[in-house]
Amino acid sequence: MADSNMTKQPGRTGAGGMRRRKGHGPGGPGGKMMPGEKAKDFKGTMKKLMSYLAPHKFALLAVFIFAIASTVFNIISPTILGNATDKVVEGLMSGTGIDFAGLLHILMILLGMYGLCLLFGALQGWIMADVSQTVIYELRDAMSRKLDRLPLKYFDKQTHGEIQSRMVNDIETVNQTLSMSLTQMITSFTTIIGILIMMLRISVLMTVTALVVLPLSMIVIKLVVSKSQGHFKNQQKYLGYVNGHVEEMYTGHDIVKAFNREKESREVFDEYNDKLCEAGWKSQFLSGIMMPITQLIGNLAYVAVCLLGGYLAINGKVSIGDIQAFIQYVRSFNQPISQVANVANQLQSTAAAAERVFELLEEEEEVDLAKTPACSIEPSKVRGKVSFEHVSFGYETSEPVINDFSFTAQPGQRVAIVGPTGAGKTTIVKLLMRFYELNGGCIRVDDHDIKEFSRANLRQMFGMVLQDTWLNSGTIRDNIRYGRRDATDEEVEAAAKAAHIDHFIRTQPKGYDMEINEEANNISQGQKQLLTIARALLADTPIMILDEATSSVDTRTEALIQKAMANLMQGRTSFIIAHRLSTIRDADHILVMNHGDIIEQGTHESLLAQNGFYTNLYNSQFAEN
Repeated sequence: MADSNMTKQPGRTGAGGMRRRKGHGPGGPGGKMMPGEKAKDFKGTMKKLMSYLAPHKFALLAVFIFAIASTVFNIISPTILGNATDKVVEGLMSGTGIDFAGLLHILMILLGMYGLCLLFGALQGWIMADVSQTVIYELRDAMSRKLDRLPLKYFDKQTHGEIQSRMVNDIETVNQTLSMSLTQMITSFTTIIGILIMMLRISVLMTVTALVVLPLSMIVIKLVVSKSQGHFKNQQKYLGYVNGHVEEMYTGHDIVKAFNREKESREVFDEYNDKLCEAGWKSQFLSGIMMPITQLIGNLAYVAVCLLGGYLAINGKVSIGDIQAFIQYVRSFNQPISQVANVANQLQSTAAAAERVFELLEEEEEVDLAKTPACSIEPSKVRGKVSFEHVSFGYETSEPVINDFSFTAQPGQRVAIVGPTGAGKTTIVKLLMRFYELNGGCIRVDDHDIKEFSRANLRQMFGMVLQDTWLNSGTIRDNIRYGRRDATDEEVEAAAKAAHIDHFIRTQPKGYDMEINEEANNISQGQKQLLTIARALLADTPIMILDEATSSVDTRTEALIQKAMANLMQGRTSFIIAHRLSTIRDADHILVMNHGDIIEQGTHESLLAQNGFYTNLYNSQFAEN
């Protein structure tokens, strides 16, 4: 059994039988749903987002110019069409007949404007698509790099689904705004200003009549936006919960089925899905009713303008062509207002999504204490002396896991660490790798404090073989080469032979080119473990960590793994965390831990002679067998 300190973190076991973390993951603190939140800092979030657009200011300027040009031509078109109408009316009313040559000239100008409008619109769309995709690429890249720099404690408090939601869903929301909403906003505002000027040129009275209802539209838009913001935030949050639950349940679906927890799993899913559906329905409903409401208000203005325009035309104050153009402007005026409303609504969703993205990007990183490492050692030159000096640590400051741990491993020594579950065995090696920072004391490698090394340099000194094997989708050769990317095929095969897995590999249809599937379930647990040993052998590190490497395999496979581990540990300082005490009889030194302290230490024989905790632990295992 693996040491419980591998997962000693705030959390609970969910209804589906899978562990759930507190914090921002599904269920929140105590397993209760957290109330809906609005973007904490809308202006600040949008300012940060705009900073990613700053390097593209010239491209955005071009977009702005093309948007204005396209809009101007589009705005002028109704006036030109009105001139064409006046040309026809003038010819009919005067009795001289229609001037078709003049009419054709006007229509050709109109056609040219429509063409230019199309051209400029296409250019602005092309440029903005390039800018938005570049910015989104940079954001995704920044998030990916950030995840590489985050400490393990961050992942202890976040579900996989929550992180995936930020990486995929939130980024896509931002992408939609950048690619569509930004140009739409420029076009809409330009259209509103341009149409307003043209309407005032035709008739101030008709313009005032059309604009009387505008404040009412703004009030409605503001009200709807304020109501929808929180629902969009909830929608993104619950989407992360659903993703996390689905990922957990279907990763461990065999365990769920084995314990007949399908019903509980569905209940948890239904709870999250109901919340997501509720938040999605409210946000989409509020978003959907905004345009119909603004259209209704616009139609009221349209009716008022028609009545007033007819009255003014009868009194000879405006021409029929002017009325036609003005009505087109009124119709066109409503559209950008509706678009602004939609964009405003979209910006709320974008702010909520971008805020979640920037929250991740601003998380405290796993940072070395010194910007310039005081020490840097080539792994091949590391002797392998490891000293623990009064080390203390707790995942939570109020709950210490390691109290006062002191021990020195000499170069080439095989050190076994044993003890009951929760004793702190795995925590020791996590601290050695600087996955977490110490609360007190220090750890030294070759008499240098590990804080003096960069994390990258420190971790080059260690090879790891864990109980929970990890293989990625790809060939067997690629998985072994993961330990050292520049290794030749011959070196890969030599490592496989030393790990006693070469024969198995060659019996497969494609040998070393056999593809391991995404779940890595097309090979047995023992074979996976031997592959991880081959990977560690290829890395050829001076210090080796083996954490419960034989705990989940059969006796025959265990014998193979023991032989492979013997080759792995040859000439290297090794730390062996073991549950099966029979596997560490040949260790040079055995540390017996309980409640974060070393309570006994020595060789296998000397510990048995003490007839203490180790003896009882050893005898209980054989009594069980």
